[in-house]
Amino acid sequence: MSFSPSQRYSSTSMMDHSPTSTIFETSSISEHTKSRPPPPQRASAGFFDAAIASARATYFKMAGAGVAIIALVIFGVLPLFWGAVYAKPKPITGWVVDFDRSSVGSFVSTALESSPISTIRWEIVSASLFPGGPSELAQAIKDEKAWVAISINPNATFNLQAAVTSADSLYNGSLAITAYAAEARQETAFRSFIRPNLQATLPAIAQAFARSHAQQLSALSNSSALIAAVPQLATTPISYTIHNLIPFDIPVATAVTFVGLIYLLILAFFLLNIAFQARVISGIEHTLSTASLLKVRITTAFVQYLFLSLFYTLLSRAFQLDFSRSFGAGGFPLLWMVNFCGMLALGLALESMLTLLTTRFVGFFLLPWVVVNVSSAVLPVEVEYNLYRYAYAMPFYNISKAVRTIVFGTKNELGLNFGILLAWTVLSLVTMSIFQLHIRHRSHSAALAAYEKELLSEGEEVEQATTKPIVSQV
Repeated sequence: MSFSPSQRYSSTSMMDHSPTSTIFETSSISEHTKSRPPPPQRASAGFFDAAIASARATYFKMAGAGVAIIALVIFGVLPLFWGAVYAKPKPITGWVVDFDRSSVGSFVSTALESSPISTIRWEIVSASLFPGGPSELAQAIKDEKAWVAISINPNATFNLQAAVTSADSLYNGSLAITAYAAEARQETAFRSFIRPNLQATLPAIAQAFARSHAQQLSALSNSSALIAAVPQLATTPISYTIHNLIPFDIPVATAVTFVGLIYLLILAFFLLNIAFQARVISGIEHTLSTASLLKVRITTAFVQYLFLSLFYTLLSRAFQLDFSRSFGAGGFPLLWMVNFCGMLALGLALESMLTLLTTRFVGFFLLPWVVVNVSSAVLPVEVEYNLYRYAYAMPFYNISKAVRTIVFGTKNELGLNFGILLAWTVLSLVTMSIFQLHIRHRSHSAALAAYEKELLSEGEEVEQATTKPIVSQV
């Protein structure tokens, strides 16, 4: 049976416009329209509109909680620093050594021993402990066996009596007493405690001796002529000299012994966030195995800190910080390694806590970490309360000590300083691994629980569908 072209067209047109076809097309268009997302709208809500009441409540809750947590940090952590600089410092130890063993030495030793204890507690130390004389005493101060020492120099009494006998106009009373201290050991201690105490105590003792000695001179038959010829025998028969054994004579060193350490910690914090964002954006944060992720995190931190500590050390060199005083050409790489180990000790602690606290809350660890470190380096531990003896184990304290040894030549304890910094590094690596394992286990357990819940939900839906009665339709 054949159809003409017009009949075929008519048949096709009737099929295309059948009720079933029309309903199908209408349904498809309707579904497509429903699935199309609405056009973007301009943000037009006011803060107090009823439509965003829930969002507003969430905002207030989070902002208020943040203020409450920071308030706890203010009263729970910051007092550690305030306390370090608020309390009256405990007196530091000072030695008095009488190499004169005569009237001048006896007078000065007795006066110092009985002087009121303020910032220095004076102890009389036998001269027999220093057979090498004042030079050996000076070396003991360099070795940090005491903060300050006063030497009543050998023959101080003999030289004074000889000057009186011969009317020596070249007599210099300041050679009688020498005070030894090392400013670079801790410049704040030297400038705030040691030097002011010496400048107040020693002139008073010298004046008291001058009054006593003037009475002795007045008993001489030629006292008037003697005083006229050598007036210093009456006015300053003894005086003193302060010998700063290791001066803090490079002002830019403050950047690497204290203030710059805060910047070192901040740089480590920036690197921490950069590395974390790189892992998240690249996807490896969630796709790598736990062992591989830990290797990536640790290797990245070591490489980043190695180069950043080099740039940090080069910055100090650009500002003419001399590294060669104590170790020659080896001073620069040695200081580089101090800064590198310091960044490891400071930065890996943050890296470890990031695993546990996430980027949202790691800042609440950063502030206490800064405070406990800064409080350990602002003043000598010896003048602080016993609470602050924790400073000996802090990265800031040990970095500062190591830098002073390299730059100024203070007591060499580099082995101890490096050991403490590396101990912090190992501790952070261990805690990071533990925290990472814990977080991965918790995340995997949560994912399994969600998967099982979804399977259970789908099973219930299938069961409901199979038990639902079938309704015939005509």
